[in-house]
Amino acid sequence: MLFPSMEFLFIFFPVTFCVYFLLPKKIGSQNVRNYWLLIASLFFYAWGEPKFVLAMLFSIGFNYFIALHIEELVGNHLYRNLLLTLAVLVNIGILFVFKYMNFVTGTIHSIWPQTTEMFAQSSFVLPIGISFFTFQALSYVIDVYRGVPAQKNLGYLGLYIAFFPQLIAGPIVRYTTIAEQINERKITTAMFSDGVLRFLYGFNKKVLLANAFAEVADRAFAAESLSVGMAWLGAVCYTLQIFFDFSGYSDMAIGLGKMFGFKFLENFNYPYISKTITEFWRRWHISLGSWFRDYVYFPLGGSKVDSKMRLVFNLFVVWLATGIWHGASWNFIVWGLLYGVLITFEKLMNIPERINKHKLLAVCYQTFTLLAVMFGWVLFRSESLSNAVVYIQAMFGLGANSLVDNDFIFYSREYIVVLVAGLLLSTPIVRYLKNKFVANKYLIKGISENFGYALQLLLFIVSISFLIMNAHNPFIYFNF
Repeated sequence: MLFPSMEFLFIFFPVTFCVYFLLPKKIGSQNVRNYWLLIASLFFYAWGEPKFVLAMLFSIGFNYFIALHIEELVGNHLYRNLLLTLAVLVNIGILFVFKYMNFVTGTIHSIWPQTTEMFAQSSFVLPIGISFFTFQALSYVIDVYRGVPAQKNLGYLGLYIAFFPQLIAGPIVRYTTIAEQINERKITTAMFSDGVLRFLYGFNKKVLLANAFAEVADRAFAAESLSVGMAWLGAVCYTLQIFFDFSGYSDMAIGLGKMFGFKFLENFNYPYISKTITEFWRRWHISLGSWFRDYVYFPLGGSKVDSKMRLVFNLFVVWLATGIWHGASWNFIVWGLLYGVLITFEKLMNIPERINKHKLLAVCYQTFTLLAVMFGWVLFRSESLSNAVVYIQAMFGLGANSLVDNDFIFYSREYIVVLVAGLLLSTPIVRYLKNKFVANKYLIKGISENFGYALQLLLFIVSISFLIMNAHNPFIYFNF
C-alpha cells in the first residue's frame, strides 16, 4: 500500500487514526495503542502480498529472542559473540535470498552456462521494504550487544520494526531514537499540526513534482534514439524525481510519525547544494549513511587507521555494501563503487580543506559534485551498464541523433514551470526567504503559517485529483 493512494488516504489511515485515539492509552501497564498500531502495520504490510508478512513476523520474533539472550549473557563474551554472529547471518541471509539470489544465480548461469543443468534460475519475489526493516532489526540487536537494554515486550519490538509510516521506505529508525517513545509518548496540538503539514508537504512533493519529473525521465530513458538536449533534460528530471520522490516519502513518514507521537530524525537536508561528494552523502538518505557509518565503517576502524591502504579498504567495503543494498544489479554495484572512488579521492587529497581556501576552486568543485551525482543517477536509473554508457554518450553528443529534437522541445516547453519549481525547492532558497521576512514578526509569521497550511491543503486537493485520474504514480525506493 502506498501513501499516495486512495486506499491509504480514505480507508486505512482514517480507520487506524480513529481507532487509535478511541482506545485508552493504557490498560494496566500495557499501552494498548501500541498493539493496535502493530496490528494496523502488519495489515498495511500484508496489503499487497499477504504471505510476506510471515517474513516480517519471523524477523520480529527471531531478533526479539536473540536480543534477550544476548542481554542475559552479560560477561559471557563467547556466546554473546556467537549469538550476534548468528543474528547477522540470519538477517543478511534472509535479505540475500529474497533480494539477491535471482541476481547471483543468473550471473553464475551467464558466466558458466553449464551450471544451468546443475541448478535452476531462482525466481524469488522481493518483499517490499525488506532492506529497511532488516537494517532496523539488525541495528537493534547490535545496540543490545553494545549495552542498550533489550525490549522485553514482543509487541513493542514488533511495533518498532513494523511501524507502517517508515516501513517500506524509511527513514531507517534506530531503536534508541524511539525506545522511550514506544513506552510513553505525548501528542501535543503543535506536534500533531506539524505532522499534518509535513505529511501534506511530502505528499504534494511526491504527486505534483516527482510524478511529473518521472514522465519526462521515463520518456528519455526509454527512447531508442536521443538528442543531446533530451538526454540532459531526462538526466536533470530524474535527478529531481528521485529527490522529490524519496524525500517526499520521508516527509510523509515523519509527518505520520508525529501524528501518532513519534519523532523520527530527518533523512534529507538539501543534498544538491553540497560542495563535495562527502557532503552530499551527509545530506542524502542520512539514516542509511549513518547506519553504514556506525555499524560497518566505525567497527572496521573508520578513518582512524594506521595506513592509507586500510582506509581505502574500509571505504571500499562501505560503498560496495551501499551499492549492493540498493539493488541486485551490476548498475548498483558500480554506482556504489563510483562513490567509493570519489569519496576516497576526497579523503586522501583532503579536498574539503583545499577548496575552502580558494573560492573559485570551491565553485568548480561544487559544479563537479553536482555533475558527478547526476551521472551517478543515470547509472542508477538505466536498465543495464551498457544502457547507461549509451545514455551518457548521448549527453556528450556521441551517438545522439541531433542537438535537440521534438521531444526536447515539447517536454521543455510543457514542463518548464515544474522544472523551475523543482530547482527552487531542491535548494533552501524558499526557506531562507521565509525566515528572512517573517521570522521576527509575530503577526506576519502567523499569517505566513496559516497561508502555508492553506496552500498545502489546496495543493493536496489538486494531488488527489491527479490520483483520481490515475496519473503516473511510480515510487523508486518501494522495493529497497
